[in-house]
Amino acid sequence: MRKMIKDLLNSDPEVTVVGTAVNGVDALEKIRELSPDVVTLDVNMPKMDGLETLKRIMSEHPLPVVMLSNLTKEGAEATLKALEYGAVDYIAKPSGEISLDIEKVRGELITKVKTAARAKLIRHKPILPLEISSCKIDRVVLIGASTGGPPAIEKILSCLPEAAPPILIVQHMPPGFTRSFAERLNRYCKFEVKEAEEGDRIQPGKALIAPGGYHMIVGSDKRVHLDESPPIHGVKPAVDPMMMTAAEVFKSKNVGVLLTGMGSDGALGMKMVKQHGGYTIAQDEETSVIFSMPKAAIEAGCVDKILPLAEIPIEIMRVCGVSS
Repeated sequence: MRKMIKDLLNSDPEVTVVGTAVNGVDALEKIRELSPDVVTLDVNMPKMDGLETLKRIMSEHPLPVVMLSNLTKEGAEATLKALEYGAVDYIAKPSGEISLDIEKVRGELITKVKTAARAKLIRHKPILPLEISSCKIDRVVLIGASTGGPPAIEKILSCLPEAAPPILIVQHMPPGFTRSFAERLNRYCKFEVKEAEEGDRIQPGKALIAPGGYHMIVGSDKRVHLDESPPIHGVKPAVDPMMMTAAEVFKSKNVGVLLTGMGSDGALGMKMVKQHGGYTIAQDEETSVIFSMPKAAIEAGCVDKILPLAEIPIEIMRVCGVSS
């Protein structure tokens, strides 16, 4: 696997692999010796596993890290922990721990390593839970994110009150990972968080996460529907279909929130939310791991407020007419 990953990365003229390591202990020594710009790290390693190695890297020699993990429930849960510990992004190996068909993810691997090289390492400060008794639950909160998104979404949702408005979330993730992400959020939040299923009602006190492999769209029946049309912006789920369909159905009741991420997904959706009288919020550059997605919406002139991550849940609740 090390040789195959090395060869894939070296096949791009803009990438040079300066070293490989046989395990976590060796990796820490090689990082000190070679000072790489980016580290790729497998979750499963002998002597010291990927999560322990990652924690040591982030405490001793902070660097952008891209994790490689299995497309399993255990792999997804380990990956989410890795993102919490400070990894910038991850690659899901196509066929288990020893993926001889790793060539399938060559483009994704190279793109994510290049993106990680210019990513910002951010340690978010804890956000205190909001003490709120009520809010306008007729609002609908639409959240879109990509690189750096899972920890940011967790920070926002975990401090929102039990009486939260309906929340729809698109995080760029492969199938399987979105379910683990929803289950993790459900443990930390005061309201229900679940991976969306066909026909789920959009209702207060519930957050729905678009499942990997489907676009999540809003129907005139005010329910979510799972769409199997081709990827948009190279991803499925994409933020734009969710926001654009929600804009048509809920009009001025929408609160669009675009968080950290690579590319421009969400800019068109935020524009439609704004055109239909909704309110829009973008994460600022300082607290974004990758500022591309919020920046695209800001440059499109459709963002009402640009805020650091810690202030976004407060603004969401303010727009929803909270009372404490």
